[in-house]
This record gives sequence, structure tokens and C-alpha cells, in this order.
Amino acid sequence: MAKKDAPPRWDRKMQQRLARGEAAALGELYDRFSSLVHGLAHRVLGDERAADGITREVFVHVWEHPESYDPEQGPLRTWVAGLTHRLAVQRLRDTGAAALARGGPGTAEELEHRVRHASVAARADYIVQSMPAPLRAALELAYFQRRDYRQAAADIGITEEEARRRLRLGLQLLSTAHDAASPGAPPGYGGAA
Repeated sequence: MAKKDAPPRWDRKMQQRLARGEAAALGELYDRFSSLVHGLAHRVLGDERAADGITREVFVHVWEHPESYDPEQGPLRTWVAGLTHRLAVQRLRDTGAAALARGGPGTAEELEHRVRHASVAARADYIVQSMPAPLRAALELAYFQRRDYRQAAADIGITEEEARRRLRLGLQLLSTAHDAASPGAPPGYGGAA
């Protein structure tokens, strides 16, 4: 696997501060990423209380195991999102399997379909949140306001060609949500859990 660009200095310093046991570092990390963590967990689980539990688990894990973040593998934000995703998907699988074992409705195949669907949706949300603002703005105009590329260009104040380019790139990025959540996908955020 090719090495990714070095993460921002903030990421490396945050890891070092957490490794030293600085409680203030955990507070900063929580302030920065708690809405991301909770939102992804809620997107996978569809349950507020379960998302709260995953949020706690993620930050406890980060506090107790800051060395498990490898800055050479990418940004801290991506690592935290990946950790959230894995824990939430595992919780969804575990609770679904327990319900099936108790004679609940559905089959193992339906459970796996639900897990895969939730995984793709969470990955897509993360991709959109992580997009540069110009790409996100063009996609939001196209999707939520049903604007075509000409209308989006006029609304944003860019050329039609630039609007098409932004929409194409945004859609290409979103298409990776399904690929990354498929069995056999490469490891990393959104890979097969």
C-alpha cells in the first residue's frame, strides 16, 4: 500500500498529548470529533442511545490506546471515523444476531443486508462531510435543490464547465462509499468490517 501524505501536525501532537495522559487533549478531541462520531454511529445504528454508547466507546478507546493511531496511515479524523464505523457495525451485527437467536423476525441474510446498507450510508455521509466545501456545495444544490449543472453554476457563480467538474468529482467520491463497504474491499475507513 502506498504511503499517504503525512497528517497535519495537530494530529501528531494530539496523539502525543493523549499518550502522555493529558485529559485536556481528550476534551479537545471530543469537542472536535464528537458530532462526527455520534452522527456516524447514529447513521449505522438508527438509535440515539446506541449511538451515545458507541460515542463513549470510541473516546474511551482513544484515551486508553492512543498508540493504535498510526499517523503514517492518514489523518486522525479518518482513524476516528473508521473506529466508529467498525464499532457501530459490530454492534449492529451483534444486536441483530442476538435478536435472530431469540427467534426474532428476519434471516441472517437480511441482517447482513441491513449491516451493508447502514455501512454504505455511513461511509457516504462521512465522504460528503469530508469533501472540500466547493464540491459539497455543488452536490447539495444538485441533490437537495434539484438543480442541474447550469443552475448550480449560476447559483454558485462559477462556469458551467466548473460546475460539471465539481459534480462529477463529488459523485466519483461518493461512488467509493459502496466500493469500500463491499466484502473484500481494502482495509481502512469503510472497509469490510
